[in-house]
Amino acid sequence: MSWGKLLQPDLVLGKTILSLTSEIIQQNNIQGLVLDVDETLVPISDSQASPELTVWVEKIKSVASLWLVSNNISQYRIGSIAESLNIPYIAGAAKPSRRQLKKAVDQMNLPVERVAMVGDRLFTDVLAGNRLGMFTILVEPIFNMGSEFRNYRVRSFEIWFSQMLGASLNMSSDHNFISEKK
Repeated sequence: MSWGKLLQPDLVLGKTILSLTSEIIQQNNIQGLVLDVDETLVPISDSQASPELTVWVEKIKSVASLWLVSNNISQYRIGSIAESLNIPYIAGAAKPSRRQLKKAVDQMNLPVERVAMVGDRLFTDVLAGNRLGMFTILVEPIFNMGSEFRNYRVRSFEIWFSQMLGASLNMSSDHNFISEKK
């Protein structure tokens, strides 16, 4: 598989994870979500879920199994977030390695193609999910005020480089672009 295809998300949401609805999940035949944590669910400096995220998680749990899989090595921080949301988790996942994603998918007892990897980064979340054969969803990151510029530069480079390799990261006007990758 080419690098362009490995970096091509199946869905580019164009908004934060809070805009990922149960309808979108069901339309794409998704039964489980593996969620990145840092800047996908919470800003990197936060150790608690927002009230909005807690409400979102409760809605989504009615249509999909959830697991948190983070590259962050802080068991305490990722564990605190996972516990507050009542979701199992894996910290120190070393994405784009597939090993910990596979462990989460296996625990869900679902076919890998019915589980989506949801994250804000192409070179970790999307790449790992695509390498495992998951449906991949790219969301906009959630930042704390003041940290956007530093993180924006890394993300902008990832997007530019991915497009140079052939990935298409455009969205339709309804922010539910589904690629023809698979």
